[in-house]
Amino acid sequence: MKVTVYNCRDFDEKALFLRYGKELGIELVLCADAPTLENIQLARGSECVDIITSKITRELMQAFHENGVQYLTTRTIGYDHIDMEAAREFGIKVGNAPYGPNGVADYTVMLILMSIRKMKRILERTNIQDYSLKGIQGKELKDLTVGVIGTGRIGRTVIRNLSGFGCKILAYDLYEQEEVKQYAEYTVLEKLLKEADVITLHTPLTDENFHLINEKSIAQMKDGVVIINTARGALIDSEALICAIESGKIGAAGLDVVENEFGLYYYDHKSDILDNRELAILRGFPNVTVSHHMAFYTDNCVETVVRDSLMSCKLFLEGKENPWEVS
Repeated sequence: MKVTVYNCRDFDEKALFLRYGKELGIELVLCADAPTLENIQLARGSECVDIITSKITRELMQAFHENGVQYLTTRTIGYDHIDMEAAREFGIKVGNAPYGPNGVADYTVMLILMSIRKMKRILERTNIQDYSLKGIQGKELKDLTVGVIGTGRIGRTVIRNLSGFGCKILAYDLYEQEEVKQYAEYTVLEKLLKEADVITLHTPLTDENFHLINEKSIAQMKDGVVIINTARGALIDSEALICAIESGKIGAAGLDVVENEFGLYYYDHKSDILDNRELAILRGFPNVTVSHHMAFYTDNCVETVVRDSLMSCKLFLEGKENPWEVS
């Protein structure tokens, strides 16, 4: 039983892979880089490949197939970075590794509080010993209505956490959850967009909700609305977001994810010219907090995804029921 692990980080994942690989009887090939056509030969002889959010194109999927790979697991909840049609075409099964919802939910609430209290501006002023007050007056969460789009595990946890702040909570999802109803009011999307002071996204990225936040939906929102995204960057039309921030329609944003982030995040690019103009613009706004797709990043999460991704491979190869297999 052999697994090739790409994007293996030396400082937090490597020791865990070695430990769980030994416990599960799995031979490992560890590679710090993302899979490419140049390093695809590392997967030769491995039945399974373990990745993170690297873009897996049809060409890469075909190359995996040609090297004997039968199963591809991603150490993430979402798998929109994987060409699923190509996986089916080449007979490669795909699995994910969901982690607990608390890390992202905690981070979401933090971004909400940072946004409504103008924390980016406060920190920037403090760094240059500007202790003035003008322009940093904030709002209290108890006085606001928060709209939560998507009430899966993370969305539900965000709602439960927010309930302690005394704010009104509106929720939207195609599939309503009973436990949500004790804290929030389910409503149609149009009402949520119209009434929420803060809107936070917790839905997977699909063809149907690509650019869910766009020029049309923003126009339905309150003036000064706060947008939070810890889900997937392409849920928001970046150009529409930028225009709405510049016009004042959107009062603040907290973004852990952005469009076209593949190949940028988790690498040191401080000396590089980045091919993402929208990211550069968003980072420059004083009322926009941008972080690099790390809301998930906790001790518990790292251990969970390493362990479960390898367990997923083991169950697949043993032909046993596999709760992590998605196709």
